[in-house]
Amino acid sequence: MARLSREFYNRPTLEAARDLLGKILVRRLEGQTLAGRVVETEAYIGRCDKACHAYNYRRTARTETLFAPPGTAYIYLIYGMYHCLNFVTEPEGEPAAVLLRAIEPLAGLETMARLRYGDKPLTPYREKNFVNGPGKVCRALGLTRAENGLDLTGDVLFLCDRPEDAGLPPFPPPLGEHIIAGPRVGVDYAGEARDFPWRFRLAEEA
Repeated sequence: MARLSREFYNRPTLEAARDLLGKILVRRLEGQTLAGRVVETEAYIGRCDKACHAYNYRRTARTETLFAPPGTAYIYLIYGMYHCLNFVTEPEGEPAAVLLRAIEPLAGLETMARLRYGDKPLTPYREKNFVNGPGKVCRALGLTRAENGLDLTGDVLFLCDRPEDAGLPPFPPPLGEHIIAGPRVGVDYAGEARDFPWRFRLAEEA
């Protein structure tokens, strides 16, 4: 199956964060295919970004994955309960990544809903708030620290240009979408970096 190559990630993080919008994220879990369209991302660049875990090339057991080859999954835990999926970018040794903030579900909805909500029914409210945050996405896809360091060019977790590249039915993107850039979420501690317009999301034309 066609998937994004390592070269896609081996470039400036801001470019990758924008270009990931509209791509198809595929998760293989227990013989099932879970998939969603990327609709919101954030960029983090260690060499200059106080909001990045590896700011100023800080290496710890937690941040070591940020120094891995581009196209590696960096998954960390926040608040002791929420996992966040990032895609490592730029050359190996340069700590930078794109945080996945939200997707639009495409395949495996029943399994994703069970992982996200358990036995609770998927009401309109729950559907609206299904996968519109990084912790929600990871829970719906069954991603934890156990998947930290996964190769995004492998068979367990990867991205494609189109649903057909993953063996899924075609899903034409909505017409009239454009990219909105703005400050990232939850980085008020990061000095001047809190105002960097490094959050990107797809939105319909007004």
